[in-house]
Amino acid sequence: MKVRVKWTKTGVLKFIGHLDVQRYFQKALMRAELPVSFSKGMSPHQIMSFAAPLGLGMTSEGEYADISFDWTYSSEEMLSRINAVMNEGISVLEFKEIDEKEKNCMAVTAAADYLVTFREGYYYKDAFLKRTQPFSMQEKISIIKKTKRSEKEVDIAPMILDIREYESEPLLPGLPLKQEGIFMKLVTGSAENLKPQLVMEAFCKYLGYDYDPMGFQYHRLETYLKKDGELQPLGSVGWEITEEKHPDEEQKN
Repeated sequence: MKVRVKWTKTGVLKFIGHLDVQRYFQKALMRAELPVSFSKGMSPHQIMSFAAPLGLGMTSEGEYADISFDWTYSSEEMLSRINAVMNEGISVLEFKEIDEKEKNCMAVTAAADYLVTFREGYYYKDAFLKRTQPFSMQEKISIIKKTKRSEKEVDIAPMILDIREYESEPLLPGLPLKQEGIFMKLVTGSAENLKPQLVMEAFCKYLGYDYDPMGFQYHRLETYLKKDGELQPLGSVGWEITEEKHPDEEQKN
């Protein structure tokens, strides 16, 4: 059985890297004594795939992973069992069965929403909020994108699907009470991927500021796939499991 889970990452766990998060999930599933499926062969491992990795120091309420199970309890029971062994900072919100033929969440990720807020003592927040619209209307937004081997100039304007001022009520425990900042919808995935940090670096350049990564807090709101030309949350695929389910027994019947 293939299951898509949606989960959050907040608090001090934002400083845990992607590979450590994967190991954390593997151990949590074992502690919860859940029937996770293992690969065959000489070095069996749990079958799971994570969507776009979250950058170190970022929080999120829109993370996804696909996990295979031999069988499952109901979605409600599985959520209860998984969250009972999770540390504060990671919480599983959704547990949905998806079709076995469905591509894994990493392969189908197309975009993500972010909220960028301002840390005290670094920048004049209103300078950014008042200039968000003019910044977004530029035909070309150039930035130097660095990799391990090289640097190249990239026009990131086509990868910014939306950017605007944003204000909301509290989102999750461990986050500032008032979320006032900049909302972004960015192209995200294995083919093309734009990090919100690069957008803010370009925004600082536009305003004539030096970019200081410590001046901002980045929070992912949602992650999307594209279906029939439209962006939909990764969690829109699948269905709730209403009772304990054993696929092998169903096939026999």
